Amino acid sequence: MKITDVKTWVVHNEAGFGGPYFIFVRLTTDGNVVGYGEAYNATFDPHLTAKLIEDCAARWLVGHDPHDIEVFFRKAYSSGFTQRPDVTMMGCVSALEIACWDIIGKEANKPVYKLLGGQVHERIRTYTYLYPKSGSVVPSDIAGTRNVYNDPEIAAATALEYVKEGFNAIKFDPAGPYTIYDGHQPRLVDIELSAAMVKAVREAVGTRADILFGTHGQFTASGALRMAKALEPYDPLWFEEPVPPDMPEVMAQVARGTSIPIATGERLTTKWEFARVIENRAASILQPNLGRSGGILETKKIAAMAEAFHIQIAPHCYCGPIEAAANIQLAATLPNFLILEAIKQFDGFHETLLKQKVEWQDGHVIPSKEPGLGVELDEAVCEANPWSGPQLHLSMVPQAVGG
Repeated sequence: MKITDVKTWVVHNEAGFGGPYFIFVRLTTDGNVVGYGEAYNATFDPHLTAKLIEDCAARWLVGHDPHDIEVFFRKAYSSGFTQRPDVTMMGCVSALEIACWDIIGKEANKPVYKLLGGQVHERIRTYTYLYPKSGSVVPSDIAGTRNVYNDPEIAAATALEYVKEGFNAIKFDPAGPYTIYDGHQPRLVDIELSAAMVKAVREAVGTRADILFGTHGQFTASGALRMAKALEPYDPLWFEEPVPPDMPEVMAQVARGTSIPIATGERLTTKWEFARVIENRAASILQPNLGRSGGILETKKIAAMAEAFHIQIAPHCYCGPIEAAANIQLAATLPNFLILEAIKQFDGFHETLLKQKVEWQDGHVIPSKEPGLGVELDEAVCEANPWSGPQLHLSMVPQAVGG
């Protein structure tokens, strides 16, 4: 079996759940077996990323056996005499590696989880972000209004609606702007609003749902500890990325100073970057993003390292449906799996992009028993929804807080 063809799409996600666009890739073998992958790559224009994926495939995959995952990873990781974690290359590798696993599963007529040690979890617990129930989900579109992102009463009522749907964990991040100059000290108004939001949601949902406090590396260690002290009475399940991810030694200061578990990992790639987090005991929950962490096998290795240190895995899944399906396959195999981010119930455009829906029941996903990733991308929908525009997947405020 050899890879003979590669095709990419950059798809406009108008509703915005999971980002403004998705980057998909299709690999085809000489036996006409097709596999789909997805990159989480926010550094450059997504069309450039698509070209980089094609280049990576042409150099290291086309003409080769998709089963040879380890060889492909090492060739790409070492491309151009690099041999270091590179978020752009790993986004490309992740997309292609996921597609390889889809092919491997289909060729074996087994779901991917059967090829990764077997199924540990019959159901995959999920959480939802605290999205508005109507209107735009982009905070800048509704700035200046009372909304779910800035009003404790609205946040509490919306969280309760999600709990009534079946979710038993809700994530939100009211801690103020994250900037290119972080970390910074939280403003008193940010601490006050964060504590009020967490308090209101806790009072609304009681013990029916965990609260996941999300930040984006905004703070210094001392600033994060000031924020944590205000939140501890409401027992969040985690405090996410309290300081920038480049110095796990600093994050470890926060982990030692609060009772709230620290979670991190969405901006990290490969086992080598996660090893530093583990070595420094900087977090007790890791959040690899499968579309940039290095792919399914690399993330399985990351989870195995974490397991040895009693660290749990909560995959970051702000993405499209192919990466989501790959996350579900992997999560089903992990003894130390905690919870998976869901894009609501993987309905809406996520459902439209697939020929079969991801099965979500009462706050959980049911792993598909179909071969490969268990889903098929609807290529006609991809063709009908091309992305254009200068926007990146995510961006940071270009001014310093107070600047």
